[in-house]
Amino acid sequence: MNKFTRILPQQAYSAKQVRENEVKVAHKLSLPMYKLMLRAGDAAFSLLMAKYKALTSIIVVCGKGNNGGDGFVVARLALQAGIKVKVLLLSNEGLVQGDAQTAMRQYTDLAGDIININSINEIKEYYQQYTPDVIIDALLGTGFKGELSSLFHQVIEFVNKQYTPVLSLDIPSGLNSDRGTISRTAINADITITFIALKKGLLTGQAANYVGDLYFAGLAIEQVFIETLNSNIFVLQNNNKPDLPYRKPASHKGNIGLVLALGGGDGLPGAIRLASEAALRSGAALVSVCCAQQNQALVFNGRPELMFAPNDAELLIQAEVFNKAKVLLIGPGLGRTTWAQTLYLSITNEQQVANKIQVIDADGLYFLTQQPTKNNNRVITPHPKEAAMLLNCTVADIEQDRFAAVTQLVQKYGGICVLKGAGSLVCNGHQTYINTSGNAGMASGGMGDVLSGIIAALSLQIPDLFAAVKLAVYLHGNAADVVAQQQGQYGMLASDLFLPLQANINGKIG
Repeated sequence: MNKFTRILPQQAYSAKQVRENEVKVAHKLSLPMYKLMLRAGDAAFSLLMAKYKALTSIIVVCGKGNNGGDGFVVARLALQAGIKVKVLLLSNEGLVQGDAQTAMRQYTDLAGDIININSINEIKEYYQQYTPDVIIDALLGTGFKGELSSLFHQVIEFVNKQYTPVLSLDIPSGLNSDRGTISRTAINADITITFIALKKGLLTGQAANYVGDLYFAGLAIEQVFIETLNSNIFVLQNNNKPDLPYRKPASHKGNIGLVLALGGGDGLPGAIRLASEAALRSGAALVSVCCAQQNQALVFNGRPELMFAPNDAELLIQAEVFNKAKVLLIGPGLGRTTWAQTLYLSITNEQQVANKIQVIDADGLYFLTQQPTKNNNRVITPHPKEAAMLLNCTVADIEQDRFAAVTQLVQKYGGICVLKGAGSLVCNGHQTYINTSGNAGMASGGMGDVLSGIIAALSLQIPDLFAAVKLAVYLHGNAADVVAQQQGQYGMLASDLFLPLQANINGKIG
């Protein structure tokens, strides 16, 4: 059995759920909790040796709790392997209790060194004398929620300024394992190994800046843990993404359907063009575009597969293209003019769109806030600033608890919400999926427009709207990962995603 893996579990949990239920599982399996600490330390040490094969020395920075106990196990195993080890303890040894104390004593019984750190100057002076190959972060575990003490803050800042690789145990110290937020700072880990069950805060928001490469070690109890406690938080990855239905050989345009894309207001042609072409590349049979007349030449240039739709609101809702449309994609580059507002109000009238799926993004979200409605046949795709607008709060409020925010958005507006950002969240009010694809190269204009087009196209082809949105979000990020692998993250354009996206849709890329 592997001690660690890059393949993550399919469910994620709060820190409280893990702490309470790991005890229940251990009791059910007649396992002493100290045995789990030994397994955690062993898994971390195995990962350490696998990643740093020429390792000769380490520093283990420990706190007084069980996370520090895991660090003492790693320190003992390293010492037994002939590696030079120094433990820097940000506490007095007398305050280390329980299983952590047992782990500490097993380390000191082998003549292992412990240096008590009471000031930042002590660690600075010591570090000048002893520069390790790797730092093991065992300061704070999942129980941390408040503010860092001055000493912990200073030590974490010091560690982050070094060029030494850092392996964090369970979670980077200073990171909130439920929300993916930090108080003032957190360890910038190169690698994090988390134990027993996946903590949801490791995968979204600010966590992306601190976790590094994430590994999982179930300690041989993960299956029983999942059987003991189900979660409504899931991890969206390649091994559990929804499938696109098989397209029958005799399929025709009418079987698949038409997306009507509305946007491209005065001076804003690019967004609706990106969204519309993304819909085509994602398998939409027909895409018709309603945009400002002065933008039509730019929107349709070089893409003859796109069709015109009337850009007058009254004419549009009477047109055949509106009646045929199964999905309305509303908002990319729409603008906030009187024309845009009239168009939005006309096409979102409940009588007009009773049987149509609405995908609302960008300026469409602005108009939704002006006249809030709830519709379970709707997908909204806000980034944090738009989410703050929709919930009448601040961006900081959104980022402080992304899981709560995405749930509130569904409760208020209905349907499905994609809260974009690092570790985008996809929620239907009952379940939330954390996306694992994508990279920082996607921080460029037009990426959200491409996503809205993919969602619109897959909504045509997959009967389960939630499944369609989940697949769209994953494939969007995965296409960007392909571009990053081939060309790098810097300079990535939204339109660069089209060809790998088409390959993804056709199953040519994992």
